[in-house]
Amino acid sequence: KMGLVDMVVAAESVEAVAIQSAIDLASGKLKPKRKPKSWMNRLLEDTSVGRRVIWNQIDKMVAKNTNGKYPAPYGIIQCVQYGLDNPATKYENERKQFARLAATPESEALIGIFDGMTQMKKHNFGADAALPVKQVAVMGAGLMGAGIAQVTAEKGVQVLLKDRNDEAIERGEKYMRDNWDKKLKRKRMTQFKHNMCTSNVIGLTDDSMAWKRHFGNTDMVIEAVFEDLNLKKKIVADVEAVTPDHCIFATNTSAIPIADIAQGAKRPENIIGMHYFSPVPSMPLLEIIPHEGTSNSTKATAFEVGSKQGKTCIMVKDVPGFYVNRCLGPFLVEVSAVVRDGAPLEKLDKSLKDFGMPVGPVTLADEVGIDVVSHVSNFLSAADLGVRMDGGDVSLMANMVEKGWLGKKSGQGFYTYGKGKKGKKTINPEMEAYIKSFVTRDLNLSEQEMQDRIISRFVNEAAKCLEDEIIENPVVGDIGLVFGT
Repeated sequence: KMGLVDMVVAAESVEAVAIQSAIDLASGKLKPKRKPKSWMNRLLEDTSVGRRVIWNQIDKMVAKNTNGKYPAPYGIIQCVQYGLDNPATKYENERKQFARLAATPESEALIGIFDGMTQMKKHNFGADAALPVKQVAVMGAGLMGAGIAQVTAEKGVQVLLKDRNDEAIERGEKYMRDNWDKKLKRKRMTQFKHNMCTSNVIGLTDDSMAWKRHFGNTDMVIEAVFEDLNLKKKIVADVEAVTPDHCIFATNTSAIPIADIAQGAKRPENIIGMHYFSPVPSMPLLEIIPHEGTSNSTKATAFEVGSKQGKTCIMVKDVPGFYVNRCLGPFLVEVSAVVRDGAPLEKLDKSLKDFGMPVGPVTLADEVGIDVVSHVSNFLSAADLGVRMDGGDVSLMANMVEKGWLGKKSGQGFYTYGKGKKGKKTINPEMEAYIKSFVTRDLNLSEQEMQDRIISRFVNEAAKCLEDEIIENPVVGDIGLVFGT
């Protein structure tokens, strides 16, 4: 449609057709077909006024996507603008821009992230340590479970999606269908791939007579149910009774130590943590958490399954909160302290986005779920972090859970979410009154003060994780916090 492609040929014929096309172009036998410009394109591309309109729109789009934190897009724009006006020296200008950008701290940081991602692609358990995984069962068809099922089915793996009843299964399957329909509409997925993904998922309920038979052929079970230790231990026992001896049990807990879940299991060496981040299809990080008794085969298999799902995997120590959530604990405590000191929610969100975070902490809590954030905060407060979880008041979110304000998924969290794709998020009068009752003093904090208070807690806990050998090295720490928050 755009006129960028002149010919499409079978892969086997590419070389022969390319050679013949070059010969025909040289002889004049083949003439490139160029679509004539529409009057709108001529107006936009060939007039100074039209170009200004285009560049203004491009600047707005880049600013929206980068928040002004990446210099390279602006350098690219400058090269194109300069090249159009100065064709004789455009390449010299481009060389200068490239040299300037290559020496920026942003370039150094991005190269470091790229090198870190490359390091995370391999494990050191041996090439033959991982077991082949042809079928994965996912326990729980909520947003997390359905997301895990989606990224697994997309890689051609048979998925059993199990929940209490048909209604829960249908919600999970609808979540996947809607995501695949969007990909199909945007031409990021073929109809054939859409059909294959759909057929790779088998829904099962507690009442289904066949679920035990299906689980008998399962190589890995990934549990994604509510954060309750007794429930998770019961699921381990139920699964071990019907799965083969080699079957790996992975729990998607966000904070509960894996050793506690494995305690009393028949095959504790097969139990491991695989902590995904929400929403699973778009969040690239996967924390893999072995307990002391986890076998190398289980570790290697979990790593390779995660990599196949398209995740960047990091191995972290089995402690409360693991790594990313352990760092987010003091971070969220300080967020509550800043709110208590009079910081407006929208100003607080903006300050952290201006610092460079992809979303502000208030939006982050709504996206993850106020109930999940509250549970993790309370869990970590009662765990081993001690005074590092002091200074704030996590009851801010506990009271919201009691009111049913669970975040974006319920339509009401710190923000109220409008219906539909274009529904705007606002702060309603009831939330304003609730926050006002929580505030104990107004320090009139500046953006810099909010950034310093919150980010210092975040960085301090990351340093403690390195000191306590929760992460292997600083590269693992960087990758975890860049891709997990």
